[in-house]
Amino acid sequence: MKTICVYCGSNAGNDPAYAAQAEALGARLAADGIALVYGGGNVGLMGIVADAVLANGGEVIGVIPQQLVDWEVAHRGVTRLEVVDSMHTRKARMFELSDGFVALPGGFGTLDEMFEMLTWRQLGLGKKPCAFLDVNGFWQPLMAMLDTMVRERFLHAEQRDDLWHGEDIDALLAWMRGYVPAQADKWLDEKRRSQLKLTPEDV
Repeated sequence: MKTICVYCGSNAGNDPAYAAQAEALGARLAADGIALVYGGGNVGLMGIVADAVLANGGEVIGVIPQQLVDWEVAHRGVTRLEVVDSMHTRKARMFELSDGFVALPGGFGTLDEMFEMLTWRQLGLGKKPCAFLDVNGFWQPLMAMLDTMVRERFLHAEQRDDLWHGEDIDALLAWMRGYVPAQADKWLDEKRRSQLKLTPEDV
């Protein structure tokens, strides 16, 4: 694993533990020789994780739309800053550059970016690991919502299980290095497979 994309808040949150976890992740990526791919900002947890990688001698690749550059939130000290034309282009480029994806605490943007990666993987458009690195239970309500989706049959159990959630960075990186993706066809339940006249060999 050479690169990991980190999605996280452009705010630092109201608990210093969020910043501490972002800094710890950045330092660990640098120590392991893993380049950081992120949204290119100099604010919030985004800036903290990038600065931690840089402070520990690591590589940081920022991908940022021109609109945010115009708002003066671009991090000018990263190893490489790619300026793109839109948020859509940004997500596609970050996907191309990354071997896996980690979500630290954040808001709408963090969820949007991570859930697009999960959706692409579910549809077989990518086979890269996705993980939620928690801080003080921040992501636990979301994990409960995913369990509700499985229970109500809007999400296949194997797709729910095909992501990592926890607070331990060592465990996170070990899981990513050993990741084996679920089959992309798992969203098709047996009834739907029968209706489509599909066999396992067809998908």
